[in-house]
Amino acid sequence: MLRGETILCFSTIDWDFIWQGHQQTMSMLAEQGNRVLFIDNTGARRPTFSDLPRLWQRLRNRRRGTQGFRQERENLFVYSPLVVPFPYSRIARWINRFIVARAIRRWMSVMGISHPVLWAYLPTPLVLDLVKAVDPALVIYYCLADFAASSAGARNIRRAEHRLFREADLVFAQSHQLAERARRFREQVEVFPSAINFERFDKARTSPESVPSDLAALPRPVVGYVGGLHRWVDQQLVADAARRLPDATFAFIGPRQCDVSILEREPRVHLLGERSHDELPAYIRGFDVGIVPYALSEYTSTVSPTKLYEYLAMGIPAVSTGLPDVRSLNDAHGGLVGVADGPDAFATALQDAIAGRDVDIEKRVAVARANGWDIQFERMSALASGALAAKRARHESWDATLRRMYRVARHRLLWTGMGVAAGYLLLFYTPLLWILAEPLRPTDVPTRADAIVVFAGGAGESAQAGGGYQERVKQAVDLYQAGYAPRMIFSSGFVYAFKEAEIMRGLAIDLGVPADDIDIEEKAASTYQNVLFSRDIARQHGARRVLLVSSPYHMRRAVLTWRKQAPDIEVVSTPVLTSQYYAHGSGATPQQFRAVAWEYAAIALYRGRGWL
Repeated sequence: MLRGETILCFSTIDWDFIWQGHQQTMSMLAEQGNRVLFIDNTGARRPTFSDLPRLWQRLRNRRRGTQGFRQERENLFVYSPLVVPFPYSRIARWINRFIVARAIRRWMSVMGISHPVLWAYLPTPLVLDLVKAVDPALVIYYCLADFAASSAGARNIRRAEHRLFREADLVFAQSHQLAERARRFREQVEVFPSAINFERFDKARTSPESVPSDLAALPRPVVGYVGGLHRWVDQQLVADAARRLPDATFAFIGPRQCDVSILEREPRVHLLGERSHDELPAYIRGFDVGIVPYALSEYTSTVSPTKLYEYLAMGIPAVSTGLPDVRSLNDAHGGLVGVADGPDAFATALQDAIAGRDVDIEKRVAVARANGWDIQFERMSALASGALAAKRARHESWDATLRRMYRVARHRLLWTGMGVAAGYLLLFYTPLLWILAEPLRPTDVPTRADAIVVFAGGAGESAQAGGGYQERVKQAVDLYQAGYAPRMIFSSGFVYAFKEAEIMRGLAIDLGVPADDIDIEEKAASTYQNVLFSRDIARQHGARRVLLVSSPYHMRRAVLTWRKQAPDIEVVSTPVLTSQYYAHGSGATPQQFRAVAWEYAAIALYRGRGWL
């Protein structure tokens, strides 16, 4: 038996989803003394609007723990990662690998873990990346279905699964059809069909407790189904069969996972909703026959329906469509399950099953017992333990270990370098910065005002004297000469070789502005002070509206500060039209990036201080 190991489980479902083999297996491994990290589904297709409830549940799960990690029971932990929902995008894959691998390695570090056993149900490119990232002692892939056939959005998973077939130390398959597909890539594949907690069902079968009241209230005989109402349930087949059996009632126990309007229209079909896993045996006991009405498709041809064994464990007959795994079961056990395709044949099979409800009960129970979790788990655990022991017996020599460590280090260095290069190109050679900076550049149409206020001192650019003041003086003079305002106010407390405010006034006079129409202030060392000192001068002249001139990407902070500190004076944003400092093609310079980043940081700082 596998004991004392750490197991990372990459699941195709979330822990809080309908109880299935994923949760059962990992729970049993935890009970055997292994530490288990159950990683919720990281996605095999692009999300749709129907996934929003699952996303909301994922966010709720993260809040229940620490950075997405929580402990569900002894030795069993659950990680609910938030990932970029495009599993086959190279960029999203890189981001997700960074996020998830770093989180898992931190958890492993806290737990004092190295070289875990990696148990994958999900064969995506991300899982392949994480195999390398956590350096597992053993890799197990449990193939549950043909994921590439489940939806068009998951078809890109095929290549990754083929690699996992080849590279995993052990491959388990849930059906013989899946095993045959896996054997195209490796010789050894173990088949583990759907299994059940037989003891719990057997106890419920012989219990004197009554059938749940909502099911007991339905007219008999009851044709029952347990499980999710998903798109693989052939609703039309059930509806047609129900019309052919006017004396029967159909009861569905499980969550709605697709449009079920076809079933809702049938008066004798009752959708009782989802019930806990612990309640299912009591409901199945109230069925006269259990059904597996799956539509036949490439995907369902590889499915091994767990519910079939749950019906048999409760001693009731079962009727299914012609799934290959069900036909294999019948071949091995003499037609134990009714198999029928088409409404007429399905209705006839149901009638025969109802009539023979009390026949072959012990045979049904015996077949279910052989597919109990305890038997399958012991075999799976023994295989994993044996494979792990064999790998450890082939312990690498010191030089091979050292070479492997250097290989891993080079690989990580390569990916880090590629990430840094990609980030650098994205920031400095694409329009990304200017798209992000656009909200910083409000521009109003000039209107008649009482004064033109000019902030200099490199505000919004280099934050040094001499930065862009000529452009700002030229903009202010153009507005003055166009008759938009009778006065100009220059604000700068910076000194270069001379006081910058004096230089600005001299330049404006040289451009034809009368000296009497110019005011200067020479104390401001920040945008906040620029606003305060300019406001006081404007009020002295009775100004009610000003045109504000500064660097283009400084205008948002300047205008917000002005509106907070001088609400009695309307401010109109008129930045310089062309800024040499911010001149660019498609990309940006580090200095421009720093200036834009500082503007956003300064807005946050000013807001925190109550200045805007």
